[in-house]
Amino acid sequence: MTRCLDCGSERATDQCPSCGLTSAAAELMFRRRLVFRTAIFLLGSLAFPYVSQIYPPLDIDLMLIFFGLIFFAVLFLAVILERRARNRQEIEILKRIYSGFIPLPWILAATLFVNGRLDDARNIVYYPTVVEGRFNMKGIVRGSRRLLVRSWRPGQHFERLAVDVDDFDRFHDGDFVEVAVEPGALGIPWYYGVYRR
Repeated sequence: MTRCLDCGSERATDQCPSCGLTSAAAELMFRRRLVFRTAIFLLGSLAFPYVSQIYPPLDIDLMLIFFGLIFFAVLFLAVILERRARNRQEIEILKRIYSGFIPLPWILAATLFVNGRLDDARNIVYYPTVVEGRFNMKGIVRGSRRLLVRSWRPGQHFERLAVDVDDFDRFHDGDFVEVAVEPGALGIPWYYGVYRR
């Protein structure tokens, strides 16, 4: 007894009794949906880094590493699903796991957006610190610029703050600065800006 690649119901013959598709038609429909769902995931994968630059949480590096692992796991899972569907093997469990990952970048992007957008500007706290270093990774579209400052949080040595081109060029090693941090509407602290002390 195998399952239909399209609807997932059990079938004993080549034609599914639930959806009426043959194995070849069910494979084609599944592969079309796989491409569509992967496109939705990739669009969300573009939205998440964009929102994380607008309202950057203090632990942005950990979030980006976590998201990168999920990104590659989903793409690897999509390749496995496509190969198994082409060979008409059982895919139902993998299909459900894959479908669960599709909205994840949209959820993460929406969480960061709501956290920063609904935060009250009166809650800004300024922390004095010193710039310890700078990091500039050039990218095709935008790149990544970070200021490394001494951390004010217990248990942390440095904070890596995502900055724009102006702030990156304005601050240098040894500069005394104040980092404006907001607590976040959802409790995720994010950094508002860097200013001269």
